Amino acid sequence: MTRVLLPFPMQRHLAEAMAPALAARMVRLDWRRFPDGESLVAVDEALSGADVAIVASLHRPDEISIAMRFAAATAREFGARSVGLVAPYLAYMRQDTRFHPGEAVSAPLYARFLEESFDWLVTVDPHLHRNPELSALYRVPAVRIAAAPVVATWIRANVPDAVLIGPDSESAQWVADIARRAGMPWQVLHKQRHGDRDVEVSLPDIASARGRTPVIVDDIISSGHTVIEPLGHLRQLGLPAAVCVAIHAVFAEDAYARLLEAGAARVVSTDSIPHPSNAMSIAGLLADACSGLFGHVHLR
Repeated sequence: MTRVLLPFPMQRHLAEAMAPALAARMVRLDWRRFPDGESLVAVDEALSGADVAIVASLHRPDEISIAMRFAAATAREFGARSVGLVAPYLAYMRQDTRFHPGEAVSAPLYARFLEESFDWLVTVDPHLHRNPELSALYRVPAVRIAAAPVVATWIRANVPDAVLIGPDSESAQWVADIARRAGMPWQVLHKQRHGDRDVEVSLPDIASARGRTPVIVDDIISSGHTVIEPLGHLRQLGLPAAVCVAIHAVFAEDAYARLLEAGAARVVSTDSIPHPSNAMSIAGLLADACSGLFGHVHLR
């Protein structure tokens, strides 16, 4: 079996770190966009009989999805036996039900879109809501891996006096797992809404946080609002400047700069999405997860 990685340009460094563990060769995948927004994709032609994995993070899905589909189809045209997708960040997970009349339920629709091109999928900490597992959405083998081991290792090495803070109730699942692995205490901020623009946040046990460095942990930091508010609250309590840890560094617009302006001592992330804040590599986790999927062919 010949394993081949086809990374999109932004994921090349991640794929280079994955390749040795997979005994895979990396080949060319070029992608550029014409002035009118159309994509031109080119891949290495030496793919006959190969089992291919395209590596592409989907934090800008409307830009990359068509190009990704072109790449998968072209790999098959050049003889690839199977084509999987390593998507460290998986898009279109929030709209898993119809919240208002007439809305498209995009989570299963995007799953169908990907299934038409790929035989399997590996992703990292997808933002699951009403669907507890990816198998509820995807009919091809879909594996989710947790970044908790690498996050816990980084925090233990770099912030040994940490108390882990979840900015909201949704973050509890990630914070609890990481804290357990790191052997550190953790809390989740309580939020009380008094009105549309009046939300009070509070740390449940201030006393136990004294003398420790707060580390705010969230799966995705996009606009930054969920983390900026806790930064101000923790500062008012007299705690040291907090470290912010994100699994997925979406950082829409100027969110990263605003986190630093809000008083974050440091902002770090995994390399699921390339960003200057990347400090934790998930390459080993991804390689382990997709190793057993190479060669799987989905019977459509």
